[in-house]
Amino acid sequence: MGTTIDIKSRKEVSKLVRTFYAKVRTNQTLGPVFNSIVDDWEIHLERLTDFWEMILLQTGPGAGKFSPVPVHKEVDEKMNHQISETHFNTWLSLWFETLESQFKGEVADFAKQHAHKMGHILFFKIMEGRNTAK
Repeated sequence: MGTTIDIKSRKEVSKLVRTFYAKVRTNQTLGPVFNSIVDDWEIHLERLTDFWEMILLQTGPGAGKFSPVPVHKEVDEKMNHQISETHFNTWLSLWFETLESQFKGEVADFAKQHAHKMGHILFFKIMEGRNTAK
């Protein structure tokens, strides 16, 4: 078991994001998707740190900067509409695993809740987009 501190600063958010995406990049389900889409991992990790800092701490440069639905619809299009519930479940499982191995507390719990809700919304919006495109 890793540290059991809560997420209180950008430093912890960055640790979460970087540890998580290291797992994503090597995962047999998610790795091929992310590695084919992301051109510059450092820029991507900073952007995701901004996003999660905004969500978890309500601070940082992310406010009003993100709209994840169009980006995820675009990824689905680039992957020939092969993004499935399995991708979202795998993502969520790795997210929970990363959180539980390093963090404990209110913000860590909120990170799980938010990711769970966000995953459902993104999956629904992707499927909705496929249906309206037909």
